[in-house]
Order: sequence, then structure tokens, then C-alpha cells
Amino acid sequence: MRILEAVVLGLTQGLTEFLPISSSAHLRIVPEALGWDDPGASFTAVVQLGTIAAVLVAFREDLLAIAGAAWRGTRSREARAEPAWALGCLLVLGTIPIAVIGLAAADEIEGPLRAIGVIVGALLVGSAWLWVAIRRRAGPRRVEMLTVRDAGLIGLAQAAALVPGISRSGATIGAALMLDVQPAAAARFSFLLSVPAIVLAGLFGLRDLGDDLPLGATAMATVVAFVSGYASIRWLLRLVAKGRLGGFVVYRVALALVIVAALALG
Repeated sequence: MRILEAVVLGLTQGLTEFLPISSSAHLRIVPEALGWDDPGASFTAVVQLGTIAAVLVAFREDLLAIAGAAWRGTRSREARAEPAWALGCLLVLGTIPIAVIGLAAADEIEGPLRAIGVIVGALLVGSAWLWVAIRRRAGPRRVEMLTVRDAGLIGLAQAAALVPGISRSGATIGAALMLDVQPAAAARFSFLLSVPAIVLAGLFGLRDLGDDLPLGATAMATVVAFVSGYASIRWLLRLVAKGRLGGFVVYRVALALVIVAALALG
């Protein structure tokens, strides 16, 4: 992998990881369109560590509060009544589906599910899901009002995004909106839920570093993904606050149609 490829793929990862358009799909489509080799699911997982660093910076106050509550909660029963403790528990619960399914279906995720035809179908299915979700009247619920059931359902939606094209952020934000969560709160919970999921995927992908993955190019892509990922987080938060997610539905459908046309033309 050349440095140019690493920069382009890192930029693609960072810009698309948090937007509801599927970073894994774009990391499959962009190399295909440019005539490059498929970087593979392991490359995608490792470069995602750059974007998770962006989440750590953007939501450092939330994450520090959760970490502090977790530490105090192991030593004091009173600390377990803190909202940050409850939120941390919900994030752990919401991560279980993607961890279990990701390990059980690792071969399929790194193989058949990366087929272009699968990605096209997933882009359209994810578009329909997001469209239905954003058409609902904005709900009144805040993150602090989420229940164990809510975390489980949003976690299942996140697991569906193991299929390239579905979009982790689109699936989780959509699920939260369907559960009457406020748009800004839905985005906040989605970003926080991404931390354990992406860290686990990245650590799992590190097993191929230096073997199937080039160290220098992968590091470059990860740094670029961090910078562009932070910018995309700030942008998406503004769009969610204004209720302007419909454009992503149009983009997803248009992208699917372009891919179908390209395949038809050989």
C-alpha cells in the first residue's frame, strides 16, 4: 500500500465513520473505483482506532465521568446510583451483541459480506431504516432515561452494521429515534456506544499488523482518520441538532444506483 492510498483511505474512514453512510462500505467501494486492492476488514478495523481517538477527544467529559463512576462504583454502593454509572452499564450492555456476533461471524464479515452486491443491498436497506426514523416526530427522552431494553435494542442495531453498507451510526441513531430519544441524545449515545465496539474491532484487527497489514501505511491512515473523524463528528452533531439527516438518505440511494450502473457497464 502506497502512502497516497493510505491517506485517501484514512480520509475516507474518518469522514464516513460517524456519518450515516457506512465507512466500511466506502473503504470497499473507493479502492474498487480507483483500481486498488481491497484493504480488507482488518485494515478497516485498525484504522477505526484513529476515529475512536476522535470520539475520545470530542466526548472526553462524558467518558471521564463514566470512567470515574466505574472506579468509584467498584468501591462504593452509593456511587452506583450516579447517572454516569448507569450510562456506563448501558454502554457495556449495548456492546454485547456486536461483540458476540462479530466473533461468531468473523469469516463472513471478512469475506462474503464485503461483496459489492451485498453492499448495494445494505445501502438501500439502511437508507429505508434511516428515512423512517427521521420522519418520526422528535421524542422527549434523554440519554439518562434509556433503559436496559433500549440499550439492548440499540446494540442489536449496531450489530447489524457489521454488514458493510448498513452504517453503525445510521443504525444506532435510527434505533434511538425510533425509541423516542431526542435527536441530540440519540447522536450522543451512538457516539459513546461506538467506543467499546470500535476498540474491540481494532484490537481484533491488530493481529494482522505487520503480516497482512503494512505498518507505516496503516499508521498514516490512522492519523488521517483521527483528524477527519473529529471534523465529521462536529459536523454531524450540528446537522442532527437541526434535523437535517435527509440528505444522507439521498446520498446513500444515489451511491447504490451509481454502483449498480457501474456494474451493469462492466
